Amino acid sequence: MWRPVAKSVVGNMSFKRTNRNIHKWASIVIVLPLLVILITGILLLVKKEFDFIQPPTAKGLTAQPTITFDRILEAAQSVEAAQISDWDDINRLDVRPAKGITKIRSHNSIEIQIDSHTGEVLQVAKRNYEFIESLHDGTFFEKNANLWLMLPVSFILLFMVITGLAMFFQPYRTKKKNQRRLRRNQK
Repeated sequence: MWRPVAKSVVGNMSFKRTNRNIHKWASIVIVLPLLVILITGILLLVKKEFDFIQPPTAKGLTAQPTITFDRILEAAQSVEAAQISDWDDINRLDVRPAKGITKIRSHNSIEIQIDSHTGEVLQVAKRNYEFIESLHDGTFFEKNANLWLMLPVSFILLFMVITGLAMFFQPYRTKKKNQRRLRRNQK
């Protein structure tokens, strides 16, 4: 016997179909940026475990930094790989009093660790952390990619999570609704 399909069932099927289509196309759009974010995020989480990402921190003689800025620049200039001739070639200084060292980072990602007391160069290594971080936030591709690429990807992913949860719980809601209807009809 043929029975007309209730309007709510048709509306429900349309929602499911539309939601699945949105999920399919949204996942195709965000898969590559999401993989980059995921893989680089994992690398950033374990950065201190791998020397090629972030060089291990050396230890100086004393915890009291006594070195002058002139001596810091001199030590940095002594490392050819860093290509430092003046203060403009230095990206940042990171003073670690507890370790007794000062880290000097050049613009070409070379990290020089010097003793904060003697000025002796303790370690020179390539620092890939910034490169991985720039991939992670999208600024490697373009300065504002974190806003025009990664932010929309984040919102699309948030939308997919919310609608995915709706799709997950929909069968339970339908089952509960049908059980209530069945109980009402039995009374």
